Amino acid sequence: MAPSDTIAAHGLSKAPAAARVDWVDYAKGICIVMVVMMHSVLGVELAAGEAGFMHVAVAFAKPFRMPDFFLISGLFLPLVIDRDWRTYLDRKVMHFAYFYVVWVTIQFGFKAPAFAAETSWRDVGLLYLESFIEPFGTLWFIYLLPVFFVVTKLTRKLPPLAIWLIAAALETARISTGWTAIDEFCARFVYFYSGYVFAPYVFALSDRARTHPALAVAALAAWALVNAGLVALGISEWKIVSLVLGFAGAGAIITTGTLLARARWLNFFRFCGEHSIVIYLAFFLPMAATRTLLLRTGIIPDIGTVSLIVTIAGVLGALAIWQLALRLGAHFLFERPDALWIAPKKAGVRLQAAE
Repeated sequence: MAPSDTIAAHGLSKAPAAARVDWVDYAKGICIVMVVMMHSVLGVELAAGEAGFMHVAVAFAKPFRMPDFFLISGLFLPLVIDRDWRTYLDRKVMHFAYFYVVWVTIQFGFKAPAFAAETSWRDVGLLYLESFIEPFGTLWFIYLLPVFFVVTKLTRKLPPLAIWLIAAALETARISTGWTAIDEFCARFVYFYSGYVFAPYVFALSDRARTHPALAVAALAAWALVNAGLVALGISEWKIVSLVLGFAGAGAIITTGTLLARARWLNFFRFCGEHSIVIYLAFFLPMAATRTLLLRTGIIPDIGTVSLIVTIAGVLGALAIWQLALRLGAHFLFERPDALWIAPKKAGVRLQAAE
């Protein structure tokens, strides 16, 4: 069965734009929280000069945190990859390019004074221009996604196995040019492409977990022990091992999302998944502000606790910024304006949200 047929079998091919797959949102929610946690914990520990108990959670999640995100990002691509280029570029390139431009400018607005104090305002201007070649800060994910979408469409007529083997070889080769877009493309494309080409198996895994929850829980426990053990032994980043752990961890998050969706537990993760890009775009500000406040005041001495609070503040703060922007009429921060669409919109859709 082709990937598009499998997705159609789950009732999405002719579903309205608002239709969503519950376990996908749970999985994305878990992933975005882990991303915020990683930036929060490492930022706090770097500023404080010491590690806390949250470092263990960040290390545990490292093998699969981004692989799962990219795999899910490619999961529904079979439904749209055969669209005409104009529509495809509008939905898969312009959409993310718009948010990158807006939010790299916002991030620069906050960080420019510090940069200028270290160098000069001329250098700050050059650094801003460079950010359109070298992804800035936390925004590299949405910078890279359009590249993945375009490359996959360009190669869709080639043998999938050949493309997958090349992508896997690039991950294993550990390319290190110093340019984020190149290095991360080589390290992550195999997961995105796998989401696209192996969509039937991903949905089958979710269906099996939903049907056999006890077996799924046992498999998750075994995976967690193996993943934790390999991380503790320093083996998780070895060649081939990292690739295997990336896929194993992605399967674990998909299974976890499915079980949570089945039980309807922890709906907060589902909400975060539905608005994952909103969180990804805005979490840097509440995260940085909370980190600075807590470390400067010293009101909480334990670094692990500080890291946990900063993580929570990053997630909740991003959602608060989103709601505030909507209430103040600043929709452009999270929704692409009409004038910046290059293809006709779907009937009944006013603005394309960053979700």
